[in-house]
Amino acid sequence: MSGTVTLANGKVFNGKWHGKASAIQGEIVFFTGMTGYEEVLTDPSYKGQIIVFSYPLIGQYGIQSLYAQSDLIQAAGIIVANLYEGPLCNEALSLAAFANNHSIPILSGVDTRSVIQNIRDSGTMQSQLLHESFSELAWEPVQTHFFSATQTTQELLTIGNGATHIGLIDFHYKSSILKQLLLLDCKVTIIPYATSTEQLDSLSLDGLLFSNGPGDPAALQQLFPTYRDWAERYPSFGICLGHQVLASAFGAKTTKLAYGHRGANHPVMNLQTKRVSMSSQNHSYVVESDSLTPTPFSVLYKNVNDGSIEGLVHDTLPVTTVQFHPEAAPGPTDHLELFEQFLHVAKQQEGVKVHA
Repeated sequence: MSGTVTLANGKVFNGKWHGKASAIQGEIVFFTGMTGYEEVLTDPSYKGQIIVFSYPLIGQYGIQSLYAQSDLIQAAGIIVANLYEGPLCNEALSLAAFANNHSIPILSGVDTRSVIQNIRDSGTMQSQLLHESFSELAWEPVQTHFFSATQTTQELLTIGNGATHIGLIDFHYKSSILKQLLLLDCKVTIIPYATSTEQLDSLSLDGLLFSNGPGDPAALQQLFPTYRDWAERYPSFGICLGHQVLASAFGAKTTKLAYGHRGANHPVMNLQTKRVSMSSQNHSYVVESDSLTPTPFSVLYKNVNDGSIEGLVHDTLPVTTVQFHPEAAPGPTDHLELFEQFLHVAKQQEGVKVHA
């Protein structure tokens, strides 16, 4: 079976269709890592997007649930140059079977280099992934909002029994963030993003971690005053969307990059130590540098390639944020120390309780 991917700029690319015949559309983005497709496909930050993998062979080590970042494939579609369909070790599931189990199509044999060049030239855009039996769909705008001011469920889930109690503010977190906290002897309560302050305060938390997630942080603007209140009373750490949300809660603004940062090899510089390290990233939006002037934040990390903000530190409160993923999954683990630094601050506040 054959299929096509059509970009909003009019470019059409052909390929081999894998999976049930369907027609989908979504924002098309590209990922530059050589490995890590398991983590990428299940990362909630890719919700509804069509992912182009730049590495020429994908699927060569199959799928193992150990590395899943959520229970589902979050991407809407998958585009690869070559799909590995040979034997696998350790009873791994093939990528084709994994995608088919989740009703997610794969288009292989595509000139991914040209697709990515189009995205770099025109920016991320809406695209359509069409089986040969389907006609072009009516074009819709790119969907970037995945949140509402309220949630249908307010259930809290507590995992672990460690010495430090961390509230994980759930914007659709990656499982590797939770795993890292548990490895560091934390008790973690997963808190829906629209939880009431009264319920949050009843938990006797030592700190808050604002998680990653999909879409535009502006979708959460109704809750920014609440998040600022929380961060002013609890030691807080923000990752990816959590970084953008905390910056916005204190008055900063965000803007969308042309094609985002998605990969496992993005160099960032710590402006305090001048140390350059490699980071794993997945985001479309960044905090605007000029908007920080009236806020209580200073820039902690910058992207070496384009100078964009990669991390912030509050001038007086124990609040730190990073745009990249210190837990990696996939990617380098250069920044795992950030979890330890956050927990050190949270432990120092035990007995002081800034939220008392």
